[in-house]
Amino acid sequence: MRIGFLGLGAMGTPMALRLLAAGHELSVWNRSEERTKPLLREGAIAAATPAEAELGAEVVITMLFDDAAHEDVLFGSNGLMDALSPGALHISCSTISVVLSERLAAEHAQRGHRYVAAPVFGRPNIAEQGKLWIVVAGEETAVASARPLLEPMSRGISVVGTVPRQAHALKLGGNFLISTMLQSLSEAFVFAESQQIPPAVFIDAVNSALFQSPFYASYADVMLHPPARAGATIALGVKDLNLFRAAAEGRVARLSLADSLAQVFAEAVKAGLSKQDWALGQYRVAQMRGKIST
Repeated sequence: MRIGFLGLGAMGTPMALRLLAAGHELSVWNRSEERTKPLLREGAIAAATPAEAELGAEVVITMLFDDAAHEDVLFGSNGLMDALSPGALHISCSTISVVLSERLAAEHAQRGHRYVAAPVFGRPNIAEQGKLWIVVAGEETAVASARPLLEPMSRGISVVGTVPRQAHALKLGGNFLISTMLQSLSEAFVFAESQQIPPAVFIDAVNSALFQSPFYASYADVMLHPPARAGATIALGVKDLNLFRAAAEGRVARLSLADSLAQVFAEAVKAGLSKQDWALGQYRVAQMRGKIST
């Protein structure tokens, strides 16, 4: 199938490569042309603009950083929305606000397009392995069309509902749980250190006894053995937590733990940790907070 793919960052590139490996024909665009090179070497075609990526494509997939990027790439000059033909399918794999997802659903419906929200769970290394978990929402026939394109990138797909905003809301809720888990793990490590228990020993015992979770194990490894390259940064965590809190406020839901996490992220930013790995940054804040003057 001919697919347009917009957004070749740390996540978009491995996802697009999985589609090429599955035999699809890709037309790719990225704001920085340098990032298209790995795809071009594998047979993708470079598009000069977001609109050009749609030419001849039945489906366009977006994996862009934030709402502002979507505003520019979809609605700006030479943007995607005006280029999409009636009946074309847009699959949004990005983590975006619920408000933007609602706007996209309305715009696509008005223009006669099909729209599926399909945000992904997983870091770049998981995307490289084609083992993302993808949460999907949209009209049933559109979801059925999207599924064969999502399968090469994923180890599983959860269909959330028929309203696209539901998938983006679920993704924000999932990322909130990641942040809360990282915070509790960070503070538990600070406690273990205060008791002269090596954090690696602590997590091995507690995870074996209570959770048996590869998620806890992998994030503990990031905290204790910082990677050369951040899989996801504190800046990304700030963005997603803000979107989560805004979505909750939009439905008149107050979440006190989210308010507390906002303070943690604010301290991380103030300490210059924005580009640190998300897990490592929260651990560093917990360590700073954990020091008691005597």
